[in-house]
This record gives sequence, C-alpha cells and structure tokens, in this order.
Amino acid sequence: MTPTDQSRQRDYYKATAATYQERHVADQDEHGLALELLVMLARYYGVAESFLDVGAGTGRAMKALSLAFPQARVQGIEPVAELRQQAELMNGISGEDLREGDALQLPFADNSIDWVVETGVLHHIRDWRRAVAEMVRVARYGVLISDTNNIGQGSPRTKTLKKLIKKLGLWNLFVWLQTKGKMSKWSEGDGLYYSFCAFDALPLLRLKFEQVQLMNTQGSGDPDLLGSVSHVAIVVSRQKTASTAP
Repeated sequence: MTPTDQSRQRDYYKATAATYQERHVADQDEHGLALELLVMLARYYGVAESFLDVGAGTGRAMKALSLAFPQARVQGIEPVAELRQQAELMNGISGEDLREGDALQLPFADNSIDWVVETGVLHHIRDWRRAVAEMVRVARYGVLISDTNNIGQGSPRTKTLKKLIKKLGLWNLFVWLQTKGKMSKWSEGDGLYYSFCAFDALPLLRLKFEQVQLMNTQGSGDPDLLGSVSHVAIVVSRQKTASTAP
C-alpha cells in the first residue's frame, strides 16, 4: 500500500469510526459465520488458549472469541486509534488487549499465538502476501482468513470471463488497465480496497499448515467456490503434536 493509499484508507476509518459497527458488522454476516467455523474447529481440536485478530476494527471478532473461550487470551491489532476507541466503548475491549499495530509487521514472536485471524482486512492491503506471511509466522496452530473472492463476484457471464483471465495469468494486467495503473479502487461503503481473491493465499498458508477447511460464507449452491462465491472462509491448521498441544 502506498503512503497515499494508506492515508486515504485510514482517514476513511477515522471519519466513519462512530458508525463503523453499524455499517460493517452484523451477527449473521459472512464474517460472523466464519468465526463460528473457527470456534467449532478450535473446540474440535482442543486448541484455544490464545487468539490474535489482525485489523480488529471495533473488536467484533475479539468479543466473539472471548465469549466462546473465556479462559483464552484474545488480542488484536488495529492501526486506527478511533476504531480502537470504539472497540472499548462498544465492546468493552481494553487498550491492553487491542493495541496499535501493522499487519505487515506483527509485534509477536514466531509461533506465539494458537490462532491468528482476519475478517475482511486483506482486501484493504496492497501487499497482502506479506500480511499473510506474518500471520503464518505468528500462528502456532492455525489461521482463519475470511475475505473476498473477486472471481466469484458479478454476473455468471462476468464470473466466467474472470476465471478465464485468471487462468491465462492476466489478472494483474486486467486490474492495472481497469484502474488506470492505480491497482486500488474506492467505494463509499468500504473506502479504499484492492481486487483480492482469498484463494490466492492458500499456497502461502500451506507452507506451514497441512489441514485446510473451506466454507462458502455468502450464498451459492455451486460447488465451484472459486467461480461462484463472493466471500469465503479459509481455516488452515496443523496436525496436533506434542509441540502444538496446549
């Protein structure tokens, strides 16, 4: 993310912090469903002592994880002070648990947190690969990515065309032409964002984690998730061994 892009995005959240939760959070939205998947898997595997939410916003994920696992240490990072303030006011999350931080340089040691999560953050980060690499580095047991799938957005014809462009290796060129070289886009509902496909993160995630769970989090009966769903949850984890057991 260029300095101009970063400042535009953060200014957007500063200006909308007071209404952020109302505009971006619903209990049964795609990220709420993704968090339920993570809670289920953490209970199933019996690993739930610590969680880190990257780009925590007003703390929705932190609150959900704290309620599900009262004994766990749930932490978050969020670069925008106004959102951190709202997290304390609206969700009772302390500054000790939610602190300033950068997704590209997480202030945590390798393998220090059981689960590292992000919900709708990566499509706001130009260098999302570095952010995912940081999540993988810090995570001891697994990672949740709940985010957009640009290939699965649009009409059936548009989705087919996108899949073809992607298959030919021309996606970045397509976006460069579409955005006139900026690579970023803007909407009043989401601020500055990038064309992001959550499935592209899988190769990085699989460098460390063997087990992969995929979930369609926003309506489609088509088994082809890449070409049909606009949002997806990806949970990766490692086999439970003596070194990963709590």
